[in-house]
Amino acid sequence: MPKARCAQHAVRLTDIPNVGAATAADLCRIGITTPADVRSMQPQVAYEQLCRATGQRHDPCVLDVFMAAHHFMNGGAAQPWWVFTPKRKALLAQTRHAMHPAMVNPRG
Repeated sequence: MPKARCAQHAVRLTDIPNVGAATAADLCRIGITTPADVRSMQPQVAYEQLCRATGQRHDPCVLDVFMAAHHFMNGGAAQPWWVFTPKRKALLAQTRHAMHPAMVNPRG
């Protein structure tokens, strides 16, 4: 199914570039059910919520996807998720001490 070319055309989560069925399910699990929710979410907070909800640390690339989706829904160009990897690495390096324990060690 083709992806939205601009944020205004995204009706379902899966209309957002980089968001497939698995990512949409992850977002729904934490209460983000619409493209408008993606626009207003904080990607790192959403990632932390997902880690807490599942009790495990997810691949950090999930955060890259959340960042790409948020960027697009706020008027940015559609970009591959890996474009956000350097920004995510810098963000996590700055905030690692403040992360939820489930992100660092899911067993506590």
